[in-house]
Amino acid sequence: MDTHSDDTEHIDFEPEDEVGAVGAVQAKMQKLKDELATIKSERQEYLDGWQRCKADAINAKKELALDMQRALLRGKESMAEDLLPVLDSFDMAAGSESWLSVDENWRAGMEQVRNQLLDVLARYGIERFGKIGDAFDPYIHEAVQELDDVAGESNTIARILRYGYKSSSRVIRPAQVIIKK
Repeated sequence: MDTHSDDTEHIDFEPEDEVGAVGAVQAKMQKLKDELATIKSERQEYLDGWQRCKADAINAKKELALDMQRALLRGKESMAEDLLPVLDSFDMAAGSESWLSVDENWRAGMEQVRNQLLDVLARYGIERFGKIGDAFDPYIHEAVQELDDVAGESNTIARILRYGYKSSSRVIRPAQVIIKK
């Protein structure tokens, strides 16, 4: 009988009204745990969405900056393309025989105007290229004619018909040249 009373001392008996209260607390705890799990899941979903949105906004800002940079470059190149015929006219006039018969002061003034136009282009990152004696490069030169009877090394520029222009590494217009065969 002594052993039986030891077993009953270790068993925790709760009155029936307390069992209902413990069950209610356990049910409420389970409900709160489920709500917490749902809230954590929603929070992670919102956080992921916010991070994607933030990354999209950063990417859109970068893309807009690149678009603006490309538009600015196109604008500069377009402006240069409009000025190139004017410079070609100066070069044709300066290359003609009658240029030497014009008053020296007037000629110097016209050359100054041409140099100012070239300076404006240079400030916008547009440079003129093409020089007699340079090696012919089909990427930046357009060979109009090949001659045997001119001085210089083979496959070099013997005469420039029209200068070329480039912006950074992009050729706006190739130089038209005559090359030594």
